[in-house]
Amino acid sequence: MNAHAREASSTILLRENHDDVALLTLNRPSARNALSEELIAALSSTFDAIGAEPSVRTVIIAANGPAFCAGHDLKQLTMRRADPDGGKAYFRHVMTSCSAMMQKIVRLPQPVIACVSGVATAAGCQLVATCDLAVASTEARFATPGVDIGLFCSTPMVALTRNIPRKNAMHMLLTGEPVSADEALRLGLVNKVAAPGTELDAAFALARVVASKSRATVKVGKEAFYRQAEMGLAEAYAYASQVMTENMMMRDAEEGICAFIEKRTPKWEDR
Repeated sequence: MNAHAREASSTILLRENHDDVALLTLNRPSARNALSEELIAALSSTFDAIGAEPSVRTVIIAANGPAFCAGHDLKQLTMRRADPDGGKAYFRHVMTSCSAMMQKIVRLPQPVIACVSGVATAAGCQLVATCDLAVASTEARFATPGVDIGLFCSTPMVALTRNIPRKNAMHMLLTGEPVSADEALRLGLVNKVAAPGTELDAAFALARVVASKSRATVKVGKEAFYRQAEMGLAEAYAYASQVMTENMMMRDAEEGICAFIEKRTPKWEDR
């Protein structure tokens, strides 16, 4: 059994359920939690499972070790240079699989929160940008340094440019220079910065606020958020008006509005 087959059978992604919050922990600390083929597959299958679990209302992605995620596993990729095609088919497989995994986060009905304790670089920065929300330690750093090794961060660029202003994204992509947690907060890459050692508590606090809302309403809203963002202004308003009309017909909207008028706490149908 080769090293990568052994890794596939080990616990490279940990999952814990804390009431209605699922905590996923990247667990390749010796490899700086690089996204190996096996870790990408583990994340992908876990998202599929969580998407079918109505008891889970929010997801947190954290990591063990000093790095949140160092991007793709370059050692694993480089080993395939010996393939007859120089590794091209394998590289395409890994990049396509990773892109599909990232899109599963966007399509997941539950909001996903990144909890960043260390550095998040390249595809690790992409993972943070892809999550719906992000909390970071003041010691966290973010970078897309592929340009330094002749590999432009093209797939991380997709998520990054949908999170922060273009010129800031281009600066990160062209220079590879790291961005501090405070700067990431200013740019909109993260939502909250916490003192070192408290970032997971802050992520859980945020997760529980989101989890207290109507699951059905959050699901509708998350899907609509990403769909309208890719539309022109008129099309987005037409789509959002349709979504809001359908949302108004849902039981939780009726209950929530009545509770607001009656000055009481709403009782969501999915609780």
